Amino acid sequence: MTRSRRVSSVLGEVVVALLFALFMIPFAMVVLNSAKTSKEIIFDALALPTRWGQLLINVGLIFNNRTVHYGNAFIDSVLITFFSLVVIVLFSSMCAWALVRTRKAWATILFFAFVSAMVIPFQVLMFPLVHWMRILGDFLHFRLLQSIPGMVFAYLGFGAPLSIFIFHGFIKNIPYELEESATIDGCSPAQTFFKIVFPLLQPIIITVLILNGIWIWNDYLLPLLMLGSNGAVQTIPVAVTAFAGAYLKQWDLILTSTLIAMLPVIVLYLFAQRYIIKGMIEGAIK
Repeated sequence: MTRSRRVSSVLGEVVVALLFALFMIPFAMVVLNSAKTSKEIIFDALALPTRWGQLLINVGLIFNNRTVHYGNAFIDSVLITFFSLVVIVLFSSMCAWALVRTRKAWATILFFAFVSAMVIPFQVLMFPLVHWMRILGDFLHFRLLQSIPGMVFAYLGFGAPLSIFIFHGFIKNIPYELEESATIDGCSPAQTFFKIVFPLLQPIIITVLILNGIWIWNDYLLPLLMLGSNGAVQTIPVAVTAFAGAYLKQWDLILTSTLIAMLPVIVLYLFAQRYIIKGMIEGAIK
């Protein structure tokens, strides 16, 4: 290795280390201050905790809080995320398969319509979304606002475009001869999809689950608009803000509840990050 390459390699490692430290500082601050009282955080947020056992005390205060039902919000977040991922994977994969195997102009136009939907800012849609959700709920005589089914329906609409785009690229590489053989053997289109195509989508399904699961779990604005801040159904990001009042901010509980909300996503990402890269390459580039 020449001297110039050695120097550039060292500089690259230094830059990577600095970037890693920069991105880890907020997480480190959350961990450190989760093991402090509110007074200790206000006095010196950069100091190490005097006792790490305060973290368990803060966790107990959060789940025993009578004003903020954090345990219920955690369960609601799990249910909303789970059912949203199920419907996104199911309907997006079916839609992408139909668009790939349909040799007509409208299928191409519809696919590009889904792709173009990915670039529409949520802020443009948020108020019309709530308005039409209320109208649709009244028309169907089914409660869509302040309900888990309504949240799942909304997340299906926002998560489907990217998921269809990823599935579409992956399904194009599945040999059509497999489906023809299934049809000859007497399989219906539904049987062909669920018995032949869907099992082959396992790598890309994991990618879609991770990508959508992370943003649905961490989403704040859509649940705030559709569920409200004091509704019977809440998600964790909305519940965390309840610890910040107009005149008093419970920083110990805010940061501890934030840490609890972060842990499932961190664990999920650490175990499944290789599937994200693999699935994105196979689904979008091929």
